[in-house]
Amino acid sequence: MKQFWKMVFAGVCALIIFAALCSVLSLFFLVSLTAAGSGTPTIPKSGGLSLSEASFGETTSDGDFDVMSLAMGGISKTIGIWEAVQAVNAAAEDPAIKFIYMNADEIDGGMAQLEELRQALAHFRSSGKPIVAYTEYPTTGSYWLMSVADKVYMSANSGCGPQMTGVATQTIFYKDLLDKLGVNVQLIRHGKYKSAGEAYIRSEPSPENRHQYEEMINSVWESISTETAEGRGITAEALSAMIDNLSLNNAQDMIDNGLVDELVTKEELEEKLMTLAGVSKIKDLKITPLKTYIEATVQPSNGLSKKKIAIIYADGNIVEGSGKSNVAGDHFASEIAKVRADSTVKAVVFRVNSPGGTVLAADKIRTEIDLLRKEKPVIASYGGYAASGGYWISSSCDKVYSDKTTLTGSIGVFSIVPDLSGTIKDLAHVNVVTIGSSSHGDMLSGMRPLDEDELAYMQESVEEIYSDFVGKVAEGRGLEESYVDEIAQGRVWTGAEALKIGLVDEIGTLEDAIHYAVLATGAASSDLKGWDVVAYPKQPGTAEKIMDLLGLNETRASIFKGTPFEDIELAYKHWDWQSSQKVLARLPYEFQFIY
Repeated sequence: MKQFWKMVFAGVCALIIFAALCSVLSLFFLVSLTAAGSGTPTIPKSGGLSLSEASFGETTSDGDFDVMSLAMGGISKTIGIWEAVQAVNAAAEDPAIKFIYMNADEIDGGMAQLEELRQALAHFRSSGKPIVAYTEYPTTGSYWLMSVADKVYMSANSGCGPQMTGVATQTIFYKDLLDKLGVNVQLIRHGKYKSAGEAYIRSEPSPENRHQYEEMINSVWESISTETAEGRGITAEALSAMIDNLSLNNAQDMIDNGLVDELVTKEELEEKLMTLAGVSKIKDLKITPLKTYIEATVQPSNGLSKKKIAIIYADGNIVEGSGKSNVAGDHFASEIAKVRADSTVKAVVFRVNSPGGTVLAADKIRTEIDLLRKEKPVIASYGGYAASGGYWISSSCDKVYSDKTTLTGSIGVFSIVPDLSGTIKDLAHVNVVTIGSSSHGDMLSGMRPLDEDELAYMQESVEEIYSDFVGKVAEGRGLEESYVDEIAQGRVWTGAEALKIGLVDEIGTLEDAIHYAVLATGAASSDLKGWDVVAYPKQPGTAEKIMDLLGLNETRASIFKGTPFEDIELAYKHWDWQSSQKVLARLPYEFQFIY
């Protein structure tokens, strides 16, 4: 009987939990429907535009969420950089917008997104309207963005201070840990700079790897420091000296070195904004958030136009299959085929933000891009990454635009085969016996090391694909194969460096690429008036994401989030057992820049 009541109690608890979940989801749907039916927001007749509390990405998205975020109302929205740039451009021409205010401490985004946003803000400032920036804890990245402003103010409160220490990246090496676990990782690669996999076989970077990282960081810093210094009327050398000598320790140091115009209290800042807005009372100060302004001014495509520029976003890791996450080869190729078949699409901007992935998926996508190019112009635009497989899929485009800080190139391939025999025998005390039809039947099982013949077999495959990669780049870029091989070798270049060696055609933003695409159609002007800009693949809506949530798909939060194991999970998340049989064209990981 006790067991019966336990079962009844458990059933009642389950029903309560299910009912609570349904209530939360129903409430969310109601809120979404209410928001959808609220119409276009009304913008004040006079005021400012605020870029504070904004997160920027490649495309506009509600982001991943789970039941807890639904219940707490903490779903964050990422603003696509194209939508953000359109809104800033509209604000430059909008008589209702008198100025832009930004608290750069509250702005989040990748290096490429900040670079392109900064370009748009520079255009806004050239219209004659002022930009006011405010900060409490400026970092290298946030100050780079706010240095475009007419005035930079900093909090006068005690405890506020700069955290400007330059640009850095950190790499975690796992060999010592793997040795203790008895794991032997066998790396087969071509390219002395192809560092993907080094983290598993070394305790520190190889000399070639260290060299390319140093060159890469120096190139990124040159771009950031030059623009920052120009914005403040100082030299890049002076800015570097301030940071190297740790001269920026407090708010007064920022004033003394010409990086901040004035220290202000909250009330003083409000008075300055009221002056810009032409009002005398704080209640009359109207500042519209960027998200609201986008909803009011940037209208989504209705799909009915006969003159379209398509933006195809290749955002994420290149993987095999038909999934909708990342850049899945079969799914993505079919999306490109749809664009090719659409006669209303006159030109395409191929926006790449990918560190690469599997060769098979990358080649499927490239094949479709080449077919697309036979029918309409295809212009490449690079975001944070267009490296390895990301470069493979896009190097044949009619013209290639890159941001200065983009990481690109990495023309090289590799394969990883783990050997867990030591772990299985010495730690788990388990013996594995293989019986097969040939002596190589278990070579990719991970239960023994590869012999010399098997290593040679894997190396031959890597060499063949590397040669194919080099040949495709040479053909797409109009370069000699010997030259491509020389600058390839798996080396990662920044966009600024890639321009010098011919891997890209021009330093420019997504906006620049879109305007060029209009000209590539034969239009007399690059003006977007009369053109409809549409995005592919279509972003999943709220309902689809909730279905993913109920299906317990990839939207689940990592159990390692916020723990010391998070970096280890990041390093291993793209390594599955099936990938051991494949040759990959990708970066070792997504670089986590500190700036």
